[in-house]
Amino acid sequence: MKGINKVMLIGNLGKDPELQYLEGNIAVVKFPLATTESYKDRTGNVMSQTEWHSLVVWRGLAEMAHKYLHKGSLIYIEGRLRSRTWEEKDTKIKRHATEIIVDNLLMLDKKKEGTEYGLPTQNTSNEEGFSSHINTNETNDNLPF
Repeated sequence: MKGINKVMLIGNLGKDPELQYLEGNIAVVKFPLATTESYKDRTGNVMSQTEWHSLVVWRGLAEMAHKYLHKGSLIYIEGRLRSRTWEEKDTKIKRHATEIIVDNLLMLDKKKEGTEYGLPTQNTSNEEGFSSHINTNETNDNLPF
């Protein structure tokens, strides 16, 4: 039986996407995404807890994310978890990271008055050939819930 590795998040960018080009002119952006949950504690006070997620976006979707997203942007993403381990050259300390490889991305911010995103829905290929897109529709009709 096949396993399922699927992540769906709605949150805000913690900083602007950082664009890099790897060998072969392959674009990649990385940025943190914050998701916040609110709940009431035993005394009725509203509490909130924020989780930070490391996102990685590849190829054409990476270039569009770099162009149109900024710190604070509200987005919906679909992707998969990827863990990696490495050893630092200088200190020989082993490091571990768990990242979300983004396959689909929807911009959820409202369009600012008097401006245009100028970006139609586009399909691109990411790291492993999955179809990806950014959608700038202003309604929430495209939300999966």
